[in-house]
Amino acid sequence: MAMMPERVKYRKMHRGNRSGLAWRGSTVAFGEYGLQCLERCWMDAKQIEAARMAISRAMKRHGKLWIRVFPQKSYTKKPLETRMGHGKGPLESWVAVIRPANIIFEVDGVTETEARAALRLAATKLPIKTRFISRHRAAV
Repeated sequence: MAMMPERVKYRKMHRGNRSGLAWRGSTVAFGEYGLQCLERCWMDAKQIEAARMAISRAMKRHGKLWIRVFPQKSYTKKPLETRMGHGKGPLESWVAVIRPANIIFEVDGVTETEARAALRLAATKLPIKTRFISRHRAAV
């Protein structure tokens, strides 16, 4: 089951603004190691799920994983070869708005080499550049 809100007040949302840096959710808060974004995007629920599965398989279900982003924005898409007009298209998917400095995943309970390998596998599933960060290195 893909990640999506249980219920929303309005099904269709405005596109919004993706500019600026993430100043909330930009530090490692729960785990010891994290995967930080360096670019901005709309991250699909399927991409988040693929990365989550890659991390949990790489860690062999040891340690703990936190997902720090949630796809709470809906986006719509009109069918192919449709003429202009006739209103906004049907709901396509749910996305999380990602800005540079967002922490996407955090892990704990594994060594740094295991965490680095797991988060590197997850990064290959994502559409943006990311970097591995540590709680202690961020504090220094």
